[in-house]
Amino acid sequence: MMPTLAPAQTHANITERTDEEILAMARPLWLDLIKYSNEGNYGAFAKNFSGSLARAVDQVVAGHQFANSELARNLSVEADSLGIIRRGEHVTVLYRQRCSKKPGEWLGRLVLGYEDGKVRIFGASIF
Repeated sequence: MMPTLAPAQTHANITERTDEEILAMARPLWLDLIKYSNEGNYGAFAKNFSGSLARAVDQVVAGHQFANSELARNLSVEADSLGIIRRGEHVTVLYRQRCSKKPGEWLGRLVLGYEDGKVRIFGASIF
């Protein structure tokens, strides 16, 4: 469930939010990405994407990744936030991400900003 937030007009730029507010917005979005990546459900995975990200992501390539990546299909819900980077009209939340089938840790990146008064995902990746 998304936390209740003040309208975007109160904070015209997401970078004006506190770390706690940003993390409260980011966590459920990150957990949704993990859930739908594990399920291979691209439609649900992309539901909170910004318009520009949705247009840029090739559904065929994403579907191939879901089908063929052991990492993308076995992400752990245990992810630790490492920090927040503010730049322009976006924030990047960094996560220590684990996989339930592969040992080790990965760096997760979630880029958030406002679009039409709503918090949207402008980028997401795991390295």
